[in-house]
Amino acid sequence: MPEAPILGGGTISLDDAVFGASFNGPLVHQNVRHELNARRQGTAKAKTRGEVSGGGAKPWRQKGTGRARAGSSRSPIWTGGGTIFGPSPRSYTFKVNRKEKRAALRSALSLHGLRGSVAGVDATGFSEPSTKSAAALLQTWTTASGTTLLVLAESEAQVALSFRNLEKVTVLPAEAVGVADLIGAGRLLVSAAAVDELVARVNGTTSTTSAEA
Repeated sequence: MPEAPILGGGTISLDDAVFGASFNGPLVHQNVRHELNARRQGTAKAKTRGEVSGGGAKPWRQKGTGRARAGSSRSPIWTGGGTIFGPSPRSYTFKVNRKEKRAALRSALSLHGLRGSVAGVDATGFSEPSTKSAAALLQTWTTASGTTLLVLAESEAQVALSFRNLEKVTVLPAEAVGVADLIGAGRLLVSAAAVDELVARVNGTTSTTSAEA
C-alpha cells in the first residue's frame, strides 16, 4: 500500500486501487465537462423579433417611397430589432453513469498519487482555528507546487477555518469534491478521515467515518 507524507511529520496510507490506478484521460474529460456544465446557470436570454416591444405598425407603405420593403421596425436587421438565434434559458447537463463517475474520480486521485502531489494533514493538530499555523505548514511542502485543494471530513471544521483564507487554497468536504476540482488543483492535501470517505466514494460503499458520524 503506497504512502504519502503528512505535513509536519509522519505518513498516511493510500489505497493502491484508488490512488495508483492508470489514468483514463477521455473519461476524466467527460466528467469534467459534466461537472462544469452542471454549474452553469443557463439563464442567458435574448429577445426575438416577436418579443421586442414596438414594431406593430408597418414603417412605410409597401410601394412608392423608393426605399426597401419593410414590415416591422423590430426586424433583426434594424437597430433595436430582435436577435436571430439568440440564447434561451436551457440546461447544459448531460447524463454520466455512476460507474463512469467513480472511475473518473479514481483516475483523478491516481493522477495526484502517481505524480507525488498528494500529502496528508493531521486534523488533531488544529484544536482551534489558526491561519498562521496553516500557512507555516504549507510552506514545509516543497515536493509539489501550484494551487492546493484541501479535502476534509465534515467533522473537521477547525481545520477548514484555518486554511480557507489562504491564497490559492480551496477547501472542500470529501463528499462534495469533484473530478474537476481534483484535476484543477496542483496538489492535494487530505486528512485521514477524508481519505476513507474518498475511497468509499470510489468503491461505492459507506465509509467507517461516515457510518460512525
